[in-house]
Amino acid sequence: MAAPIKLFLCGDVMTGRGVDQVLPHPVDPALHEGHVQSALDYVRLAEKANGPIARPVRPADIWGDAVAQWRRARPDVRIGNLETSVTRREDWLDKGINYRMSPDNARCLKAAGFDGCVIANNHVLDWGPRGLLDTLDTLRALGIRTAGAGRDAVEAAAPMILEAPSKGRILVFAMAAESSGAPRAWAAGPGRPGVNLSGLSEHEARQLAERIGHIKRPGDVVVASIHWGANWGYAVPDSQTRFARALIDHAGVSIVYGHSSHHPKGMELHRGRLILYGCGDFINDYEGIGGYGEFRPDLSLMYFAEADPSSGAVTRLAMTPLRIRRFRLERAPDEAAAWLARRLDPLSRGGRVRLSDGALQFGA
Repeated sequence: MAAPIKLFLCGDVMTGRGVDQVLPHPVDPALHEGHVQSALDYVRLAEKANGPIARPVRPADIWGDAVAQWRRARPDVRIGNLETSVTRREDWLDKGINYRMSPDNARCLKAAGFDGCVIANNHVLDWGPRGLLDTLDTLRALGIRTAGAGRDAVEAAAPMILEAPSKGRILVFAMAAESSGAPRAWAAGPGRPGVNLSGLSEHEARQLAERIGHIKRPGDVVVASIHWGANWGYAVPDSQTRFARALIDHAGVSIVYGHSSHHPKGMELHRGRLILYGCGDFINDYEGIGGYGEFRPDLSLMYFAEADPSSGAVTRLAMTPLRIRRFRLERAPDEAAAWLARRLDPLSRGGRVRLSDGALQFGA
């Protein structure tokens, strides 16, 4: 068996709005939300809940204890869903909630060691097409690859190709569904910047299988990133299950990497391949906001998946529980890790979620 490729995956990286404000070079904090007019209000809510935040924080500081875990786990590649526009432009879209961060603060993504960011989601165009172009330019300048949005439909649909030295390539195709809140009008087109939107149909799964067949080489591991579904709740619609399984059955996808939910959801092993139905938020500015305590949105997971490049099978999934405090990631207490295991195990299919030495393991 070839040496496995180890991937780090995480849910929504929401470094805009309040998180941007505590970094060294924030954008204008003005917001256009119904009840909040300044991103600094989210900073104050977090401080009220968990104590003062010494500002400005260094770009690496927000990742907190995740840094040591990355060092221990040594993944071959690191991928996250960047759910914010990276721009200083002011031509915001009237859509209720708008996320952006300063291009100067995007160094925090490089400090996390992200090799690639998927950007097919419902916030990457919050500051319009020019904001998307700024996002693409900023990430490219940082050496971070992207997938799921682009200057036209061809670029938006193209995979990012990442190298695991001496092991193989990782092909990441990214798309967003309207169920995540990504408007149909955001779809990329000929000469029109936008997002790679998906209707989650069997026909699309077969089309993607054909595209993968033209690009994939022996030893490549394929990841399909999908921003889908509601922010809250554990239910998985049949349409998501059918589409995810079709991507495995017809397109040879090793990992279906789903996100949009603000909390981790169940997962599935299907024919030896992995489906993550919702990775939750990795980092956000929701501290102090009430109303969803039963989901424990302060908890997040680091997903470390190992894939066999010769077969495409996922041989191991380990998850490190974290919690968000003062816009910083710290190791979750034992009680929280045990709660996550108890919550996710009955929601998962094809394997068990077990707690071992403070980490979660998923497997048959």
